[in-house]
Amino acid sequence: MKYRVEITAGAQSDAEAAYVWLAARTAHAVSWFNGLVDAIESLAEFPTRWPLARESEEFDEPIRQMLYGRPPHIYRILFIIRANRVTVLHVRHGARQTIELGELRFPADDNLP
Repeated sequence: MKYRVEITAGAQSDAEAAYVWLAARTAHAVSWFNGLVDAIESLAEFPTRWPLARESEEFDEPIRQMLYGRPPHIYRILFIIRANRVTVLHVRHGARQTIELGELRFPADDNLP
């Protein structure tokens, strides 16, 4: 089964902020960002291969995470799976603290097929 991959506005903003931060510090920011986009798109196939995120138990539905990048620039791509959709909720540097309840915005259920 192939899933449709969506990215929330918040996750898009997270990714863009990470790119800006990296661009100020390394010449590889463009390739990093392009790889991030490819990694997110790869969630269309077998998204359940990625483990539950450490904070998943704190939420009403399972949150999974994909790790992307190389040290010291490892990012967590946090996403949910609903029906035939994968929704990316957040892109977060791996060194940051665990997400708290108010930090994630879930898409409304009425957007499901």
